[in-house]
Amino acid sequence: MSDPYAPVDGLEVGVEGSVLRLVLDRPRHRNSLTDVSMAALIRALEAAGTDEGLRAVLLIGAGDDFCSGFDIVGRNTGTSGAPKPRTGSIQRRMSAQANRLIPLLLDLQLPVVCAVRGWAVGIGAQLALAADFTVTARDAVFWYPFLRRGFTPDSGSTWLLPRLVGPARARELLMLDRKFSGTEAAEWGIAHSAVEAAEVAGAAETLVAELAAGPTVALGLTKALLNTSGDGDLRRHLADEAYAMELSSRSPDFREGLRAFAERRPPNFTGE
Repeated sequence: MSDPYAPVDGLEVGVEGSVLRLVLDRPRHRNSLTDVSMAALIRALEAAGTDEGLRAVLLIGAGDDFCSGFDIVGRNTGTSGAPKPRTGSIQRRMSAQANRLIPLLLDLQLPVVCAVRGWAVGIGAQLALAADFTVTARDAVFWYPFLRRGFTPDSGSTWLLPRLVGPARARELLMLDRKFSGTEAAEWGIAHSAVEAAEVAGAAETLVAELAAGPTVALGLTKALLNTSGDGDLRRHLADEAYAMELSSRSPDFREGLRAFAERRPPNFTGE
């Protein structure tokens, strides 16, 4: 069986302690995704979902930018090394690519921290929205240029954006392809925080370390509850909360939390 954490062209993958580190690594192309790097991202996140040694994920870009989207020009001109695709290839590929990647980030029961500098375009912006916490540079540029290119939005942008910024602003960002800054992303609730570009990596590392030291089972269940909170009625959601409470209260971290409270000390969670 191949290593799901093996790096590929355009994506560095590594495990440091209990953190899975994913580095988009095509700086000369503003870290645009390709078929190869997209497949590797999906493979690594799928493996992380059942990797008992992991407790958090960090997603970051190499160089000055986060991700300028998918390299659709390279794919459609054949310059990416693959044959030029046939008619209908987008529809055939989407279910295994963007339509798999974004739900993976949302459903993964590990906290995901995204660090954004420079450009976050198209699916690059969507990766930041799908993460649990995004630390962005104040001068980062988020952009959804789909209609400017003559095609419709993808990667769940018409689903995620209205839920995060409201329908009116989502229309502005998608239908008028208005760029927005990292500062605005934080003000609108898209990003967890906006800092100077030189501080992004350090702030993201601090945050992912804090999450990796937390009660992993309870964090994962809380993430799942938050991500489904808009899907049903209150009574159904209360039942889901009760189920999550039952599961989390049977974990060793729950018992450690109680001991720490009784002993008036910080808890030492192990992620179990």
